[in-house]
This record gives sequence, C-alpha cells and structure tokens, in this order.
Amino acid sequence: MTQHKKIMAMFTAVTTGLVMTIGFSSEAADRVSAAQVLYMENYRDAQYPAFDEIPENAWTDTREAADAAAEQYKEKKRKEEEARKAAEEARRAQEEAERIAAEQAAAEQAAAEQAAAEQQAAVAQTVSTQAPAMSASTDELSLLAAIIFCEAGNQPYEGQVAVGAVILNRVRSGVYPNSIAEVIYQPGQFGPAMSGWLDSVLASGGYTETARQAAADALAGSNPIGDCLYFGCGDYGIRIGDHFFH
Repeated sequence: MTQHKKIMAMFTAVTTGLVMTIGFSSEAADRVSAAQVLYMENYRDAQYPAFDEIPENAWTDTREAADAAAEQYKEKKRKEEEARKAAEEARRAQEEAERIAAEQAAAEQAAAEQAAAEQQAAVAQTVSTQAPAMSASTDELSLLAAIIFCEAGNQPYEGQVAVGAVILNRVRSGVYPNSIAEVIYQPGQFGPAMSGWLDSVLASGGYTETARQAAADALAGSNPIGDCLYFGCGDYGIRIGDHFFH
C-alpha cells in the first residue's frame, strides 16, 4: 500500500503539472480526472499487483487529455481573436462610411451655398447697372405703372423695377416697337393687356404708388436685369422674387 500511495502521489503530481501547463479548464480537469479514475479501476481490478512504475497507458491517457485541452484552449483564443479583428474592421468601415457621407454632405452644402452666393452676386451686379434714362409723358408713366402692377404687383420692389426695365429694353432694342404703348399692347406679349385687365387698372388708377415709383425709377435708368427682354416663371435666368429674367 505504501508503494501504491507513492505511485498515486507521483501520478497526481504529473497530471496536476500538465493541467497547469496548458491552463486549467473544467474540461481539462474532467478529462484528467477520468484518466485517474480509469487508472484506479485498472489498479483495483489487478488486485493490487506489485509494480515499480506508472503504467504506460496512464501516461498516454493523461498526455492525450492534456494535449486535447491545450488544443481546445488555442482554438478558443484563435476564434476570440478573429471575432475581435472582425469587430474592429466593421467599426472602422462604419467610421469610414460616416466620414465619407459627412464630407459629401458638406461638399454638397458648400456647392449650394456657392451657387446661391454667385446668383446673389449676379443680381447685385445687375442691380447696380444703369440704363440710359428715357423720357416719358404722364400717360406713358401711368401705363408703365399699370402694367408693372398687373405683372408684378405682388413681387419685391426690385422685381417691379425689373418688369419696367424689360419693357424699356424692348423699346430700345430695335427688334420690338419703339414706344412704351406699342411694346405693351403688342399682340401675344403681355397677358393683362390682352385680357383687358390692364385697361381696367389704368382707367381706375388702381395701380399702387409702389408700382408708379418702380416705373419712374425704370425710366430714370434703374435696371436690375441688364439687357434682358423676357421674364416669366421659368427656371433659368436672373431670379427676382417669383420671376426669372433672361
């Protein structure tokens, strides 16, 4: 029995050292314990024979259990490292996508602001343009005020001056008739003149003082739209209020 105790002590020390070498885990402990039990059963069944060394199969079983536990531990660590790297790559990809989206949004906003600034600069430049003053009778002033009211009475003051400037540009152009009345009443040109609304406003003096002042400024040479001959609700040209001048 003394010899048996020594052998068991040696066997326990060996198995404990192997488990500590690979890193203790419940599975490793279970497999080593199973090897111990197997050895004890073999020893018991042999009716305590005398022997001088640990049986070869005990060493083999313990070594295999330890190796298997070590491989399992390595595989677990490998998978954890792969998962960590995958999560890091996903995080970096998300950050890169967000950065690109932010840069694109900033670029689009900057482009829109630049376009708006250029348009405002163009308008500001044309506003400062002075056309040659044009003399007109009181009736012509009233007629110009009336058409300005009908066409742009609900627009900003600058837009009202611009309508008057379009009519005067036509008078000067050599392509259209050379008087204010003839330009305004030219067939197919101004809706209020064709519908009779212009005559009604003119007869009643229904235009506003703002429209009359816009007509006077246009005759004096104020011109926010350069040499434009047309205006409407299109989508190109110099925009003033709801109208585009081109």
